[in-house]
Amino acid sequence: MSTTPPENPKPAQNPANTGQGANPAAVPRPAGPTPVSAPATTAPKPAGAAPAPGAPRPAGAAPAPGAPKPAGAAPAPVPGAPRPAGAAPVPGAPRPAGATPVPGAPRPAGAAPVPGAPRPAGAAPVPVAPRPAGPTPVSGPVPGAPKPAAPAPKPAAPIAVKKPVEAKPKPTGGRPKIGEILVGLGLIDEQQLFEMLDEARSSGKKLGTVAVSRGLVNEDQLVKALAEQCNIKIGNLNEQKSQPEALLLVSETMASMYKVIPLTFKDKILSVAIVDPNNLTSVDDLRNLLGLNEVIPYLVTPTAFEEAQKKSFAGKEDSIADLIQELEADGTKGRRKNETSIDLESLMEQADSAPVRRLINMVFLMAIRDQASDIHFEPFEEDYKMRYKCDGVLFELPPPPKYLANAIASRIKVMANLDIAERRLPQDGRIELTIGGNRVDMRVSTLPTLFGESAVIRLLDKSVVALDINKLGIDATVLATFRELINKPNGVVLVTGPTGSGKTTTLYSALNELNVIEEKIITTEDPVEYEIEGLVQCPINHEVGMTFAAALRSILRQDPDKILVGEIRDLETAQIAVQAALTGHIVFSTLHTNDAPSTITRMRDMGLQSYLINACVEGVLAQRLVRKICINCREEFQPGPDQLLELNLTPEMVAGKKFFYGKGCDTCNNTGYKGRMGIHELLVMTDELRDLISKEASTDELRDLCVKSGMKTLRWSGVNAIHQGLTTMEEIIRETVTEE
Repeated sequence: MSTTPPENPKPAQNPANTGQGANPAAVPRPAGPTPVSAPATTAPKPAGAAPAPGAPRPAGAAPAPGAPKPAGAAPAPVPGAPRPAGAAPVPGAPRPAGATPVPGAPRPAGAAPVPGAPRPAGAAPVPVAPRPAGPTPVSGPVPGAPKPAAPAPKPAAPIAVKKPVEAKPKPTGGRPKIGEILVGLGLIDEQQLFEMLDEARSSGKKLGTVAVSRGLVNEDQLVKALAEQCNIKIGNLNEQKSQPEALLLVSETMASMYKVIPLTFKDKILSVAIVDPNNLTSVDDLRNLLGLNEVIPYLVTPTAFEEAQKKSFAGKEDSIADLIQELEADGTKGRRKNETSIDLESLMEQADSAPVRRLINMVFLMAIRDQASDIHFEPFEEDYKMRYKCDGVLFELPPPPKYLANAIASRIKVMANLDIAERRLPQDGRIELTIGGNRVDMRVSTLPTLFGESAVIRLLDKSVVALDINKLGIDATVLATFRELINKPNGVVLVTGPTGSGKTTTLYSALNELNVIEEKIITTEDPVEYEIEGLVQCPINHEVGMTFAAALRSILRQDPDKILVGEIRDLETAQIAVQAALTGHIVFSTLHTNDAPSTITRMRDMGLQSYLINACVEGVLAQRLVRKICINCREEFQPGPDQLLELNLTPEMVAGKKFFYGKGCDTCNNTGYKGRMGIHELLVMTDELRDLISKEASTDELRDLCVKSGMKTLRWSGVNAIHQGLTTMEEIIRETVTEE
């Protein structure tokens, strides 16, 4: 009698797939009491057949699924046996009706598909059952089932579109605009702000000035808004009077140039009144110049500033003589005539003392105010001289006491960051000041002399010099020819003259006109005097071997279109400049010669061959600077025969011409001159001139040919300026040579 094995919904497992020696303990066992196994079948098993469930297992054989375990072994759960309450479901066991389907278990025929279970191949898709009405039942997640996709985000609520507001000012992230502050204070509305902005753009005025002119705000309200914008304290000059200590520290000249009024001074803290909140850079310069710990600005109205300025300095005119009298009366500094040692502490104390500071500051500010070009501090055996050069002529200032010589030199060195202990070697430095919003560059040079250190300061006030080729005073005909030369694609154009004749200013004016974005311009200078946007400028440094020749070699590898060499001093620099011109560059440079024709001889004397001069030089502009007649005291006069003879003129040659001179007034300090202008001589290379150069002709022969070719000489340019009433006969005689 055969026994039918119980129906097992799970297909038989191949022992070969389970592996020999599988650990029965690896089968998960439900918690709670062990279920009773089904009775084993005792029928004999054919050879090679799979062991029947419950049959005895040979030693070493893998346990058959469903076989009873040896004594002591935990009985494995039998598929199909009833499961105690609370026990975990057995994988592969049939599921009672209504039970939750086990993920991965085979589904009986006709059973509902398990959500997330794989569907057999070829099976028809299961229709989705309709959901009953009512609330959706919440069910827990099915183990092993994929997570449902995240719900789509809700669409954003529609934004209400507002009517666009025209040209409303927006905050920039920095300090607030003055218009925003005025609107925030309720002084003006937005419509008035837009109208004021239009007027300010069209007129070029400041917005606050426009608001005051329209009567929308008064000066006090504007000052309040400006103080809030710049975070500055508001001053009241009716209550804050200028104290004597502050007026003694800040002179009238200094206050006028820095646009401040000194109020109080205590513990190295100075308070000043200002009218322009953008003048804070001058406040910082004032602090550095006076060596103070702090300068506190107070913002006041323009009307109050003007009134207080008149009252504060009434009858207190600046005078170097008065200051020097105070220094001579002060005997605390000692009068050591012959110093053989250096006491650095004493020297620093003298250099930092208030009288020395006041004296140096007053000399600097007076020189800048009078547009001086140089300041000279010169020690002698018995006295100490101070002079400054205006319009090419030196004027002497009242001399300070001789015992202050070292203190003055040390103070200048400190300002220029030089070594005050080194008095045996020359030193060069630089001082930068900002006065009235204009930057003034001061080049300092010290030189050991027999009786102490001499110091000369070159002043470069960029607000005075206008780099405009049309304002150089060049004759219209000469200027047109010079423009043709500087616009040539290659060659060498030279500007010549003595030191201080304005050569650099002329070249910078030419480069400023040629400065366009399409061309690259590189300059090499010693030192760089004017910084121009768009030009690549290289300073010369002889200490590290950065000479004109070395710089020029590197410049040629920088793909330049136009090159400026500050000065041709030697044969090497001249040869490299010529090679640059021959390779397709236009080169500008300077030489020190008396006139244009002598430039050719000067280049030959350097060792440059004549054929190279003929091949590259396109033109030479020689120039001088002469003083202009003061227009406030200019008067006409008729010169005598002796005066005319000095210019090689006759009465017949000047018939109908006018001559002028300066009588002298307060504007020109009773000199009769105010300012300077240039006189020029332009040599243009021609075929005839090149032939003479090839024949090694002399300077006189070259000059005669140039004059016959139409060159206007320096003397002719000067006489022409005399007839125009621009300068005097004495100036032209002094600056030009007599033509034979």
